[in-house]
Amino acid sequence: MSSNSNETLWDASHRPWPLPKLPWVMRQDWHHVLFIHYPIRVETLRKLVPANLQLDIYEGWGWIGIVPFYTAEVRLRGIPWATAFPEVNVRTYITINGKPGVYFFSLDATHLPTVLFASTFCFVPYYHAKIEFQNKEQHSCRFISKRRIHESVIQLDCSYSPIPKAKPSRAEKGSFDEWLTERYGFFTTTSKGTILRCDLLHQPWQLQRVKAEIHANTLLSEQGIDVEQVDPVLHYSQGASVRIWPLLKE
Repeated sequence: MSSNSNETLWDASHRPWPLPKLPWVMRQDWHHVLFIHYPIRVETLRKLVPANLQLDIYEGWGWIGIVPFYTAEVRLRGIPWATAFPEVNVRTYITINGKPGVYFFSLDATHLPTVLFASTFCFVPYYHAKIEFQNKEQHSCRFISKRRIHESVIQLDCSYSPIPKAKPSRAEKGSFDEWLTERYGFFTTTSKGTILRCDLLHQPWQLQRVKAEIHANTLLSEQGIDVEQVDPVLHYSQGASVRIWPLLKE
């Protein structure tokens, strides 16, 4: 990769707030990303998110996102060893001090060391799950995640592929598509209620229209998340390279 293309890859001018004046600590590549979004009533969402986190609302509705993808080239800075694994997260959107970000209800992944590290030191609800990810021709994907809790199975089983004639493009500035997908950090809280922020850097998502079929989904119902029973809003991206910064007190 040339120096100019590398500079473009890590240009941060599109982020809504400056990056921390600290070195990034982790690099990941996200592939075959499917965004599945459902509306949720604000009063319902408010009961699910810590009271000190301000909900981010779009035209009177909250939104819940389910995001399955394949994580490749996961490596700590300065460490040559890397790993790869499928993952799915369940999230909503909040704004803290003018910074629009993500709040996670759960993150399921197959890589146990990552799950143990993130759940212990990053204050996020990471869980170890059995996930099968298949990527066939024309970016056609099958994603099957299962996690057992007591007598219940938290699962997502879906098939998806981008519509071939739909060219990837950046979401229009100020659009609903941009609001849902362009998030450059997540927020979490400690057991004492302290708000922490993790900053991310990647280039704006190149989104495509997508055809998806959800065969089974208990990721929301088994976690007590009651969304509206409507067809989800769907987006697809081939992926992005991501840098991640350490947690900071907000």
